Amino acid sequence: MASMCFFFSIHEPFILRRYSVFDLGQNSLYDDDEKNCARIRHLAYSSYLPAIDLLLHQVERHQGAFRFSCHVSLPALQLFEQYTPEVVQGLQALAATQHVEFVAGAAHSLAFLYSRHEFCRQLKAYSQMTQRVFHQKPSCFCSTELIYNNDFAACLESEGYSVMLAEGTDHVLGWRSPNFVYAPEAVPNIRLLLRNRRLSRDLYLRFADRSWDQWPLTVEKYASWCATAGQNSDVINLFTNMNVFGVLNSADSGFFAFMEQLPEVCLKRGLSFATPSEAVKRYSVRDSIDVKQFISWDDAGGDLNSWLGNDMQKDAVHYLYSLTQRVHDLADPVLLQDFTRLQTSNYLRWMSTKWFSSHMFREASPFTNAQEAYTTYMNILADFEMRLENAEESKAEKISRQERAQSAQPKEEKERRGRKSLQHDQLVA
Repeated sequence: MASMCFFFSIHEPFILRRYSVFDLGQNSLYDDDEKNCARIRHLAYSSYLPAIDLLLHQVERHQGAFRFSCHVSLPALQLFEQYTPEVVQGLQALAATQHVEFVAGAAHSLAFLYSRHEFCRQLKAYSQMTQRVFHQKPSCFCSTELIYNNDFAACLESEGYSVMLAEGTDHVLGWRSPNFVYAPEAVPNIRLLLRNRRLSRDLYLRFADRSWDQWPLTVEKYASWCATAGQNSDVINLFTNMNVFGVLNSADSGFFAFMEQLPEVCLKRGLSFATPSEAVKRYSVRDSIDVKQFISWDDAGGDLNSWLGNDMQKDAVHYLYSLTQRVHDLADPVLLQDFTRLQTSNYLRWMSTKWFSSHMFREASPFTNAQEAYTTYMNILADFEMRLENAEESKAEKISRQERAQSAQPKEEKERRGRKSLQHDQLVA
């Protein structure tokens, strides 16, 4: 019987304030602190804290037979540390059980597509953060929204990672099942775990949908589906956001009770649970897959159109990453932190016109429309570039002063030696 590999992703962006052209050069406060605080505290108490408590209880109750993996994005962790440190403490309690694997990521950005150097910098910083906060050295990686292609796997191998999570899209798998361990065609040392798209979507997309022909989704029904899928499979990868608790499925939807019962029912049916690192050790590679074009877990096309589908998004992302080398050259910690945060992929998604008509997108974006999101973001980038220019001028002036000082030293030394020699000659005379 197969193993169930649960993966919960936690990501929350910093909300940007309405930043107009009149703010340029006047202040560099890009975040809306009031909205960030209110939003994170609401999410913490309605979703993340209850979810963490439930999952921790299930791990302890089943003495590690129930286990899973988790990824916390850098912006989310920073928000939790600033406004709700109890969430961080809860995540640390999960890590302390040694039955929860924390999966590495970057800064929930698209850096890999535009700057490998920037991506690797973020990856190293994230690994250090995971070791500092959760006392784990990650060997498994998930990218922003499970974005993946062959080049991504090759890069991860060079950075010392052995496991990568990706989307099990139909056009990549073809006739094959996502319920096995795969390897990239040209990178045989990397192990790929592909999301079971249907069973994952049943949890976050259809569970509370009363128009669904399988509603209501009971524990016994879902466990039976997993057991059936596991009869001729190795690993069933169930990847979703942790806000499936309380946000995607409201408190009165019954989802908390569903997840409280699910581990026991699955274990009774002969299914087991595994973290990604355990799954790739437990099962051998079934086949290799070749993914030339980028894929993601975007629910519509499984591509990158939600972030790069229109001219506004492309204009913004090219402006952003055109500043990369200048930021690296300055190595200013404040500018580097702001640059990292400005790469959060949500800022591009809020410019999307693809989903603007949907109720879900209007709730997710703090802006009234894509144009407002674009204008705000471009104003912020313009101010950020002004700060870069000021820092570059200050650095150039500092270097110039140092060079003038260094060039003056030999002349002063020569004059000093000349005076000393003259004094010596006078004494001899």
